[in-house]
Order: sequence, then structure tokens, then C-alpha cells
Amino acid sequence: MKPGKTYLLRLINAALNDELFFSIANHTLVTVEADATYVKPFESDIIVLGPGQTSNVLLKTKAEYPNANFLMLARPYFTGMGTFDNSTVAGFLEYKNKPLAAPKNINIPTLKPFLPAINDTSFVANFSSKFLSLNTDKYPAKVPQTVDKSFFFTIGLGTSPCPKNQTCQGPNNSSKFAASMNNISFTLPSIALLQQHFFGQANNGIYTTDFPAMPLMPFNYTGTPPNNTLVGNGTKTVVIPFNTSVQVVLQDTSILGAESHPLHLHGFNFYVVGQGFGNFNPNTDPPKFNLVDPVERNTVGVPSGGWVAIRFLADNPGDIEL
Repeated sequence: MKPGKTYLLRLINAALNDELFFSIANHTLVTVEADATYVKPFESDIIVLGPGQTSNVLLKTKAEYPNANFLMLARPYFTGMGTFDNSTVAGFLEYKNKPLAAPKNINIPTLKPFLPAINDTSFVANFSSKFLSLNTDKYPAKVPQTVDKSFFFTIGLGTSPCPKNQTCQGPNNSSKFAASMNNISFTLPSIALLQQHFFGQANNGIYTTDFPAMPLMPFNYTGTPPNNTLVGNGTKTVVIPFNTSVQVVLQDTSILGAESHPLHLHGFNFYVVGQGFGNFNPNTDPPKFNLVDPVERNTVGVPSGGWVAIRFLADNPGDIEL
């Protein structure tokens, strides 16, 4: 890069499962966009990107040619169980067009940025709270002010019986880990959901429309885990009428350990109107929602040991997935 210039960097987290910290030594990034939507610009030395999340950031280089090279580092943010690749990926930011009078063969130091601890949930929460919509006449925040349909989905990791003649890595090797929403683990159908819908095959039991709007067996979601960690299995869906304003509260659970859960909504952007730690309180938390300039995204991280609330207008007919 050249000294004294401002560059626009398009950052994409192409990892399958990892949320990533990213930083450039001795340089500050100004976030101006998230998931293809403008945000109120804010500065940060470190940014966080969930799987599939994108962001445009401004990078202003030093006014004069610096006598150093700068490492760009990224590594995972991880709070769950199991093994994962915790290595750090590195690149270099270098300044070009050195002064003609610069000595040859000098030893140019390489500077390294600071990255948070792998499980630094407080940093991630603080960074996430900085995202706000522009909410101008040209770029309004069209967040639904009222809600027609409200859902409360718990998200977590449970166990499912191990198939016969297989060795599983769950408790006692007799079960396997299974992600679930409202204690239901998705069973992949042999025929695509959208194909089933348009060919009227739902009544044949290939999928059902009875996905629960809230947990069937409530418990202390972020407290002491229940004794029964088994989850159900099924191909269950939620049917939402066209132009319905929807609110979804996504609650992390500590059944097999609290962890952050990045979630993407196909076919829609949504507004992140609230988030917090512990169990969502339907009486005291909604009055604190930001209905003025909440950030508009298509992927959000459910905080480890916490919750996030999103709103969107169901105006794109079809089959969608969380």
C-alpha cells in the first residue's frame, strides 16, 4: 500500500464453522458496512466476523513511509466443546514506493497485532453492540414496530442415540452430539422442502408444519443443564403468512456447554433489535429493544450464554431456513 491513502477492504469470513478475530498491527479499521448494508461508521483495532458474514472497512495508511512491516492476523473465537483448528492465519501489509534515500538491506521490523483470547465473549459482545443502521432519509431503518408473529427458539447442543454398528463420540460412546432448535434436530429429507411444498407432498408426511413456536419443556436455559440431554429428530417447519411482521428470540442453552451460534436467515435481511446474557426475560427485555436504528444483517451470532432478538417482514414467499 501507499502512505497517506485510504483503502476500502472487503472482508469475507469464508470459514465453515469459525467466527474469526481480525486485526492489522498498528492500524485502525473503520467499519462502514455489514452484510451489504451501510452502518454508522465506527473505529476498532480488531473486528469479528462470523461464518458467511461480510464487512467493508476503511483503512487509512500512515502519512509517511514507516520503517516496518505489519502482520495481519486472524484466528477463531470459540467457546464450545470439542476440538477445532485454533491456528492463526497471517498475512502482511507492506508499504510501497520507498523513499529513494532509504538505506539498502536494512533490517525492517515486523510488528504483530494483539488479538483477544480465543474465548473472549465480552469483547465479541462489546464489538457487536457498536453496529447501528444509518437510519437516514436515503437509507432508512425499516424495522417492524409491531409484531404479528413471535417465536422463541432455544439453540444448543444435545445428544442423539448412536446409530447401530457405529462408534460415536458422545457420552459413553452410545450417543452422538446433535445441534437442535427447541430441542428438535433437523432431519434432512430426501426431497427438497420447496419441491415438497409446490408439489403438495407435505400431507404425505415427508415434512410437517408443527415446529413449536417456543420450547415444549421450558427450563433454566443458561443455568444448571437438565439431566436429559436427548433431542428429538424431525423435518418440522413453521408456516408464516405473506407480509407478516416476525420477531424471533434466539436463546443459547448450556445443555452441553454454552457457546456462540452464528445464524443466517436465507432470503431475508433482519434487524437485530436486542441482545443480552443469561435468559431472555419477556417482561423486562423488550422495552429495551432498539426500534430506532438497529443494525440490518443476514447473519448474527447468538451470544454464548445469552440471547439475541431479530425482527423482519416476511415479504419474500418461498421456503426459507434459519
